[in-house]
Amino acid sequence: MKQKDMLTIASLLSLLFLQFHLADDLARGASPVGPWTLITLPIAAAMLWGTLALTERRAGYIITLLVGIAAVAMPVLHLGIGTVNISKPGTFFFLFTLLALGVLGVFGMIQSVRGLVDPHWGGGK
Repeated sequence: MKQKDMLTIASLLSLLFLQFHLADDLARGASPVGPWTLITLPIAAAMLWGTLALTERRAGYIITLLVGIAAVAMPVLHLGIGTVNISKPGTFFFLFTLLALGVLGVFGMIQSVRGLVDPHWGGGK
């Protein structure tokens, strides 16, 4: 599999799990639901644009790096700083998305940095 394809897949999965996580936070009441939550739509669209339309460009690598950082931030914020109530229903899915975000985020960050440092790295075999 080409390196750029792995980065694209990791970023898309990160975006998907970030949306799952946000929806779960809203459903659990961890974040208040309101019109301000709509700000996530253009942010997610920009991240999606960077992942799909700017593949193998410097701006695309920077955006996928930001996706990776956002993905890693979720488990750090919830498990490192906050507390998780494991008695609530749906905790397995909540924890699964956090762990998946952490793994995908680290992988995406490594891939993005490698693409930024050596632009010819992603276009190889």
